[in-house]
Amino acid sequence: MKPGPMKIDPLIQSWHAEMTAVRRDIHAHPELGFEEERTSAIVAEKLREYGCEVTTGIAKTGVVGTIRVGNSPNSIGLRADMDCLPMHETNTFAHASKYPGRMHGCGHDGHTAMLLTAARYLSETRKFQGTVHFIFQPAEEGPGGGRVMVEEGLFQKFPCDSVFGMHNRPSLPVGTFQIRSGPMMAGAGSFDITIKGKGTHGARPESGIDPVVVAAHIVTAAQTIRSRTLSPHDPAVLSITQVHAGDAYNVIPETAVLRGTIRAFRQEVMDAQMQGLARIATQVAAAYGAMAHCDIRQGYPPLVNHAAETAFIADVAATLVGEENVNRNGALVMGSEDFSYMLNAVPGAFILTGQGGSGDHGGSCEVHNPGYDFNDEVLPLGATLFARLVEAKLGTAAS
Repeated sequence: MKPGPMKIDPLIQSWHAEMTAVRRDIHAHPELGFEEERTSAIVAEKLREYGCEVTTGIAKTGVVGTIRVGNSPNSIGLRADMDCLPMHETNTFAHASKYPGRMHGCGHDGHTAMLLTAARYLSETRKFQGTVHFIFQPAEEGPGGGRVMVEEGLFQKFPCDSVFGMHNRPSLPVGTFQIRSGPMMAGAGSFDITIKGKGTHGARPESGIDPVVVAAHIVTAAQTIRSRTLSPHDPAVLSITQVHAGDAYNVIPETAVLRGTIRAFRQEVMDAQMQGLARIATQVAAAYGAMAHCDIRQGYPPLVNHAAETAFIADVAATLVGEENVNRNGALVMGSEDFSYMLNAVPGAFILTGQGGSGDHGGSCEVHNPGYDFNDEVLPLGATLFARLVEAKLGTAAS
């Protein structure tokens, strides 16, 4: 892809400095999932200023803004996430995090600023017929704010014919987009396996049952789930990332604990890995005279884009950057996204927006890095895409 001129709406472009100021203010005051009190207050205030109907308190700190034009029953939802990560920021610029141990390391500050600007534009121009809901979601980074919003009746209270979201991608150049129909981002699970043996003196292992040895065999055997029980055509990952056991050099401990993550792009593969891990852990432990208690939890489901909506958002993106800069068959992403809950409830699609390369601070490293920052150059493009989605879906010709 060779990015060229971008067709950014002139009105949105004129607000670039204001967009940037909002984004950097949010970046400097990061808030964890379900704690986005300041951020959601800013969002609600801006939406009211733009003339939107505003609903707060859904999923605790979630905000939904609504604009209705005419009598058309057609509707669309646009989503941005608001929370930060529990990590320390190493940047030293003026808008770096003011709170130790909290950082906007994934660009949710940028997503929020883009959607707010789209709401401002659509409220002023109103070149559509129908209803648009601006969904500002809390707690994407682990707690599952998307799930909570759906469970609390998001789409019953704010019906949407389709719903769309986007996420920045530092590895893609500014002015490019990437998407794929069907599974695009992996589902995720996590696990804790507690192995109960029999503690004893390190010099007399025969008088105990060593949970460390049992844990080592479970770690090795678990890798056969991927290599020997799943099709090679189904990408999947099972990683044991923690091993905890013992406190002394000369004591064989009573227990050992294994923790880790499971990832896959189909729910059936997620289920097979979870079931396989439980079977191996309990039976390997039993073979050595120990016991294994397995707490294996399904996290975010796989993110699966709907075909028609994928084509639609890709077509709109192509009008802004050119077909050659929209990769419609992007690579599978092993990371997870709780927008998947919304896509399981309503047809829609999730697109990746390039932010690598130029810009004051963005594009220098991947997300979840302590030196990350959103590239403000991308703000007008993202806001224009959100706005054009509404105009294309709900424009008078379309309705």
